[in-house]
Amino acid sequence: MLRPLDYALRNIVVRGHLKLIDPDGKSHEYGDPSAKTVIARIADRATERRIALNPGLNIGEAFADGRLTLEQGTIYDFLEAILQDLDPYEWPRWTRFIDSFRYITRWIQQYNPAPRAKRNIAHHYDIDGSIYDLFLDPDRQYSCAYFERPDQSLEDAQLAKKRHIAAKLDLQQGQKVLDIGSGWGGLALYLAQSAHVDVTGITLSEEQLKVSRERAEKSGLARSVDFQLIDYRALKGTFDRIVSVGMFEHVGVNHYRTFFRKVYELLADDGVAMIHSIGRFDGPGTTNQFIAKYIFPGGYIPALSEVFPPIEHERLISTDVEILRLHYAMTLRHWRQRFRASWHTLSERFGEKFCRVWEFYLAGSETAFRYQGLMVFQIQLSKNQDALPLTRDYIFETERDLRRDNAGDMKQPAGTAK
Repeated sequence: MLRPLDYALRNIVVRGHLKLIDPDGKSHEYGDPSAKTVIARIADRATERRIALNPGLNIGEAFADGRLTLEQGTIYDFLEAILQDLDPYEWPRWTRFIDSFRYITRWIQQYNPAPRAKRNIAHHYDIDGSIYDLFLDPDRQYSCAYFERPDQSLEDAQLAKKRHIAAKLDLQQGQKVLDIGSGWGGLALYLAQSAHVDVTGITLSEEQLKVSRERAEKSGLARSVDFQLIDYRALKGTFDRIVSVGMFEHVGVNHYRTFFRKVYELLADDGVAMIHSIGRFDGPGTTNQFIAKYIFPGGYIPALSEVFPPIEHERLISTDVEILRLHYAMTLRHWRQRFRASWHTLSERFGEKFCRVWEFYLAGSETAFRYQGLMVFQIQLSKNQDALPLTRDYIFETERDLRRDNAGDMKQPAGTAK
């Protein structure tokens, strides 16, 4: 075992129990023997060196290529054993140099003009949609659910998320609503159906656009919901409400002022906007190298300290801020379990390596929300302080009314995604 890797693991693995078998077949034990045991094997010396040199990228690549294998436990168990007590400063110094260099140069990776933004979105979303049917809920909500109780099903928690957002928007019948990054259309259709508003949904994914329009037609909401393939920067008009869920992570830190300037331009004087995004507790950072390379090129998870300055600069007022702490970890656990349950089907269609890449992405993301300082924030914005009721009671009252309605004929989302 390479000394730097052995030293790092002895300092990192505390509550977990990891047995790592090196290329010579020798077993090295780390952590608390009374804890759940995870046994992993490194196939060769080159893989061992790569993991020691740059674990942020090479652990995932080694797992995807079958050069890091789990003989007991799952890749989630392996990552949990390492990450639950991880202090980044315990890794060898050269790994911190790599992270520092990536931070200094992150503006290059996050430079997202419209053509590049479309290519980045296509990388993840313009693929065979049957993948998402196998691990998302039927509405294809591909963002953090809102768990009103720990034992809530994924379907109910995603419906609760839509209720929560609708309540915060304080919707009034007949209003014009903009959904920036409308995905497969589930939120836009929900808002139109539950609040009788007109919704414009915009996306850069041609596959999502196709599905969204089909769902609008199927549900009889095509006159109320208009889905468009357009970059937010090119959109014109005025909207009473603006919502964006899970899109801000794709904007890029270089473009935050542009994004919020556009929100200001599009928002009516008495309008309300709500931005739902993954965030980080521990200040500005960089995108995980594996995620940036294989899953979300051009993406970045911001700290609140990076979000509020452009909001303030563009003269928007932050009227409400909520932090959802473990909700995304719980969401990802459902997705990961469903993904693993569909492994045979997925591997037949896309191959074993594809499955390992996505399992690592889901497992790594879940551990990041549980142990590495990621969360979700919802920031409500307006142009003036009188745009919303004085207290937050309206949110709870609206959610209560929507919950009553959802228990009836809206239990199944309109035009369920296929």
